[in-house]
Formats: sequence, C-alpha cells, structure tokens
Amino acid sequence: MSGLDEINQRIVDCTRCPRLVCYRSEVSEWKRRIYKESEYWGRPVPGFGDPKARALIIGLAPAAHGANRTGRMFTGDRSGEWLYEALYRFGFANTPYSQFPGDDLRLTDVYITSAARCAPPNNRPLPRELAACRSYLEEEISWFKNIEAVVVLGSIAFNAYLSACRSGGSKVDRPKPKFSHGSLHRLPNNVSLISSYHPSQRNTQTGRLTREMFDNVFCLLRRTIVGA
Repeated sequence: MSGLDEINQRIVDCTRCPRLVCYRSEVSEWKRRIYKESEYWGRPVPGFGDPKARALIIGLAPAAHGANRTGRMFTGDRSGEWLYEALYRFGFANTPYSQFPGDDLRLTDVYITSAARCAPPNNRPLPRELAACRSYLEEEISWFKNIEAVVVLGSIAFNAYLSACRSGGSKVDRPKPKFSHGSLHRLPNNVSLISSYHPSQRNTQTGRLTREMFDNVFCLLRRTIVGA
C-alpha cells in the first residue's frame, strides 16, 4: 500500500466528529427518493485523482446525496457536473461526466480533495470539525511533491489550505492573501493559489458563478502549470 493509499484509508476509517458520523449515517439510511435503491457510501470520502498531480483542487465537503452516496469527491451531484465539465474542457479529465467510482473518468495533473471529509448538515461543517480534518489535508500537501498550483473552491477551502500549510510549518500568509473569485496569489512555498467560488447550486443558479467565470479559473490553472 502506497503512502497515499494509507492516507486515504485513515480518512475512510475516521470517526473523529460525532455529529458528522451520525449525520452521514442517517442520510445513508433514509436516502433521497431518486436514490432509494442505491447503496450509500456513508463514510468519510478520500481524495481522488492523479498521484503525479501538479495541481490540487480543494472543495468544501462531500454532498449528502453526492459523494456521501458514491464515495468519490464531486461525483453524482450538480457541483461535480460543473467541475468535471470544466476539467474536461481544459484537458485535465478524459470525460466531462462523473457518475460513480469505476466509470471511465480519469484525471491528469490534478488531485481533488476537500476541507471536510464527511457530509455536514446544511453543507456547513463546524470550525472544530474542519480543525479535526486538517491533519489529512496536511498529509496530502506533504505527500505531493510536484504541486505548482492549488485551486480552492470557496472561502472555507481557501482558509483550510492556508491553515494546513501553517500547521505543516509553511509560512504562506505574510501578508495574508484575501479570497476573491479569480484571484491568483503566489505564495512563499512557491505554490500559486487560485480562488474560485464553489460551484454549488446556490452560486450557479443565482448567477453568482457563471460558466465563463468558472472556465476562467481553469484557464488560469492551465496557464499557471509550467509546461502544461
């Protein structure tokens, strides 16, 4: 088992947050009607992607009826449709669709992870729950040796990345970067931090995040990765 596999197994086995353990289990039992015949994953969701990645994509948390159902980040929900379509358009994925683990989706040069690994009620992990998950993000940051850029989807992911870097000993926020959609900050650890609004339905259906705005983020990522 590789080091990344070991990290992912620790994530899957995690029971640090009683509220989230209870919620993810309840969702998996009562299910959404359209998925009544599906067997829900109902556990913490590990990262997914290219082990040789030069870019990390950090989301907020698994969706209750998305990744909490399928067991793969951004798989089986509307946010994932936006993300994988964008990754496909800019050459980071071989298909614009992601329905379930084991389908034909393959990612190139990117690895997808999240600030929280369990589906939270109302998509809002508590500060102590984010803190409990931080060590996993620290481990991932340490394991990937070729990261040139990090795309954060939302301000919570933005702060989670900076906190994980600080905990790991990197001084990345002097002066502290500010979150704003489409911004790029070159950090002291030689990583380009690219910010985007999260492709949640709240953002996409209200027009706060448009396809053009989201595409611009991944166009920026494509230009940022050296030799991409």
